[in-house]
Amino acid sequence: MQIWVDADACPRAVKEILFKVAERRQVAVTLVANAWMTVPPSPLIKTIQVGAGFNVADDEIAELAQYGDLVITADIPLADKIVDKGATGLNPRGELYDADNIKGILRMRNLMEELRSAGTAGGGPPAYGPKDKQDFTNQLDKFLTRALSGG
Repeated sequence: MQIWVDADACPRAVKEILFKVAERRQVAVTLVANAWMTVPPSPLIKTIQVGAGFNVADDEIAELAQYGDLVITADIPLADKIVDKGATGLNPRGELYDADNIKGILRMRNLMEELRSAGTAGGGPPAYGPKDKQDFTNQLDKFLTRALSGG
């Protein structure tokens, strides 16, 4: 099992949690981004820098993620792609994306995008806060406990 991180827009707090989890749980974590990143020295923590461009990092993650992997992303279309491959997605705010819910979440995302384009809905998510960090940490711990125990 591998953890992939859509790292360009991933909150720093989430990356720090993942660095600790990599060492504590002995799980490989790979951050994929357009920009160069500094990570702690560890054989379990790697980075992949991709070229600039729309969805380049997402496409790389979608290509590399495999069945049973976990992908940290807030990008719903990417989550849909990796779930189709048998991986699981986890939003930095703690929402799990899996085969049971991703199609409905994708439909809602597309509807909201249409409403924003038409000017009938506005804004994005609120600022990342302590509750988001706690929700993410709890969901990550549950996922890893199940995955690493074979359940």
